[in-house]
Amino acid sequence: MPAQEAHVSAARHFTADLLESWSIPQDERDSAVLIVDELAANAARYGHECMTLQLALDHHVLHIVVVDSGADVDRPSHHIAPDEHGRGNGIVEFLAQSTEVHQAPEGREVHACLQPGSTGQ
Repeated sequence: MPAQEAHVSAARHFTADLLESWSIPQDERDSAVLIVDELAANAARYGHECMTLQLALDHHVLHIVVVDSGADVDRPSHHIAPDEHGRGNGIVEFLAQSTEVHQAPEGREVHACLQPGSTGQ
């Protein structure tokens, strides 16, 4: 989908609907939707053209991957208040059992894994 703020809500709704169809409990769905919201918002902010959302449930572990077409960016934008930068990453790290960031040929990949039943470390 296009890396635009307007598409972040579509990623959230897609995630909620898919996880409901997979019978993921409400609490874990909420955590996953919040993770997707934060990662998609970052992709929309820093991605150049497009972003991709991948969700997979494998052996009771939910894998969330967001790829954007941007470069690896770890610094705040000049128009974001310093105390607000990084809050979303902190939320993702708190809710997920693991997170990884990779720079791939197609762009920046952010992986987060959730194990339903053990959110909120």
